[in-house]
Amino acid sequence: MRRFSAEYLDRTREGLWTDRTALAPLQLADRGSVLDVGCGTGELTRVVRETCPGRVIGADRDPGLLAHLPAEVDAVRADAYRLPLPDDSVDLVVCQALLVNLPDPERALREFARVARDAVAAIEPDNAGVTVESTVEAEPGLAQEARRRYIAGVETDVTLGGDLPGLFARAGLSGVETARRDHVRRVTAPYSADELEAVGRKARGTAIGERRNEMAGDADALDALRTAWREMGREALAQAQTGEYERTETVPFHVAVAAV
Repeated sequence: MRRFSAEYLDRTREGLWTDRTALAPLQLADRGSVLDVGCGTGELTRVVRETCPGRVIGADRDPGLLAHLPAEVDAVRADAYRLPLPDDSVDLVVCQALLVNLPDPERALREFARVARDAVAAIEPDNAGVTVESTVEAEPGLAQEARRRYIAGVETDVTLGGDLPGLFARAGLSGVETARRDHVRRVTAPYSADELEAVGRKARGTAIGERRNEMAGDADALDALRTAWREMGREALAQAQTGEYERTETVPFHVAVAAV
């Protein structure tokens, strides 16, 4: 399973649940207890805590991430394949952007079903469905190429959000209810310090360098992609200096809930 920093999780999930309509199938207000597996820094856990009247547990392998959970949430260090809870011990087990990072997501869902009394839920992105719009003409095409190489090269299925009902069925869960939340992230002037840093990372080709080992393609192709990425980043940086740079990224998150 891949690991992510607290900074990365906070940056990429910021604003995801400003609209909570897609969470309606989870019936959080009716749950006496909820376990959030792979909770990270607790972006979803906080939403659950605000809605669920009962006990809320956040579980993650990384104790450093668990340290970010609010005090009113019970923190448990745990592996998604081997949860340290007895059978039928919580009403709902949920995860967010976890299954896309697991080699065997079906095994995790079966473990969730063991622990859950009432229901299992997953909220997962479909990285093949991500779209980018930008005032830098080259950016959408380069983002698409980088995404295509990443999907082809990474060891887990980072597109599975689009097939959650099928995944649930293969894990032995039926009667799946679904919803969708498009996470739209916009960059416009005036820019925050984090947004300016992100533009600087483009100019340095940081993202391509960090994910190079997870991308399909030979060295020459990846070198060419990083060179083009840097050129695109320099143009984005020039536009940002005059307040002209704008970027919109839309990430589709799919929600699935099944009774156990």
